[in-house]
Amino acid sequence: MLDAVVVGAGPNGLTAAVELARRGFSVAVFEAKGTVGGGARTEELTLPGFRHDPCSAAHPLGINSPAFRGMPLERYGLEWLQPSLPMAHPFPDGTAAVLSRSVAETAASFGPRDAGAYRRLIEPFLPKWDTLVRDFMSLPMSSLPRDPVTLARFGLAGLPPSTWLMRRFRDDRARALFAGLVAHVIAPLGGIVTGGVGMVFALAAHARGWPLPRGGSQSISDALAAYLKDLGGSVHTDYEVKRLDDLPPARAYVFDTSPTALARIAGLGRAYEGYRYGASAFKIDYALDGPVPWTAEEPRTAGTVHIGPSSKEIGTALRAASREGRAPDAPFLITVQPSVVDPSRAPQGKHVFWAYGHVPNGWQGDLTDAIERQLERFAPGFRDRVIARATAGPPELAAHNANYVGGDIACGAASGLQLMLRPKLTLYPYSTPHPAVFICSSATPPGPGVHGMSGHNAAKAVWRMLRSNP
Repeated sequence: MLDAVVVGAGPNGLTAAVELARRGFSVAVFEAKGTVGGGARTEELTLPGFRHDPCSAAHPLGINSPAFRGMPLERYGLEWLQPSLPMAHPFPDGTAAVLSRSVAETAASFGPRDAGAYRRLIEPFLPKWDTLVRDFMSLPMSSLPRDPVTLARFGLAGLPPSTWLMRRFRDDRARALFAGLVAHVIAPLGGIVTGGVGMVFALAAHARGWPLPRGGSQSISDALAAYLKDLGGSVHTDYEVKRLDDLPPARAYVFDTSPTALARIAGLGRAYEGYRYGASAFKIDYALDGPVPWTAEEPRTAGTVHIGPSSKEIGTALRAASREGRAPDAPFLITVQPSVVDPSRAPQGKHVFWAYGHVPNGWQGDLTDAIERQLERFAPGFRDRVIARATAGPPELAAHNANYVGGDIACGAASGLQLMLRPKLTLYPYSTPHPAVFICSSATPPGPGVHGMSGHNAAKAVWRMLRSNP
């Protein structure tokens, strides 16, 4: 009998398996798809030689993850590549604000009226970032805070809505950039804890950047799988699990799945009936015959570029998708241009690029024209560079990854109390009504992102159970 079986080979499932194997437990991972990766895969979606990331591409939380930093993943091929700028946010006048590795450079891009306010917000936390991110990403009960005073100070600043925090800024350049950071969780700007979300993304950039893994996001998953195998674990792909009886006998079962799938497979009935799924993404992967022709200079060397002319327009787009049940007329866009820093992702002289906007859960329309109109506002002639495109709305995203229910790439609405207290209100979010069944997906704290910390935290709950029941 195995000690643990993990269902789902996304970053959280693989991390949970690694953490258990490192402690001497026998572990096997079962994945429905033909390759490991979940939200961290790389595929030729458009044309041969153009290697795209179907979901995550830039990884500020990955390089800062306490779980990943505690593993020798570089031995297994993971190499982080740092673009000249982590992120740029262009404006209609041809200028741009930036999120730089330097706090001073970032503050200066906002203008003199807000430079000081940004530095006062961010600089006190940066020297204690490593402890802060470990404490923040280990909540609620997987470990005691190492620096409760700093965590409490961060909470005072970050628990209120981001709209409150943005009142510190007098001009909209800073507010728009900060709103774009918050929008990564696909939630309205006025939700609780959204101020903390923006601060985490900013601090992550200043601490270690927003890098891209050489060769694509698949290299993260491949490194985790290779490390697991060296530890004695096994990985089985093309293995769909429909019920617990499909799995070999084990002392514990760990699910890197949505709560909906977990309840169905494990026979938990209505255990997660109150869990909410949020807005979706509409994503386009592009093969380009040259770099994106940005008007502003700064986006040309940035790994990530946000497209939202003002904080008001960003807020309007988020509300439309997440509350009003409609696709925004002018979507806020998160775009990533991997080949700016990694030429291996495309044939010589060519580029890969992706962009996504937000749409309602399960939406079945086509946002291509609205996305490309937005891109043309800041990169005139963009459409002329397109060789091929691959579009994925909510139905396609859900088909590609079963955890994306209705196209929700966050595996559950990251808004309101559910941003922190997921998948339900409990001090033990990784446990389930079945004593041998656990959940480790992005539906558990600390939530969405390729960081493995949900798997890391869940593994602690699993090994405590295994050790208490030898």
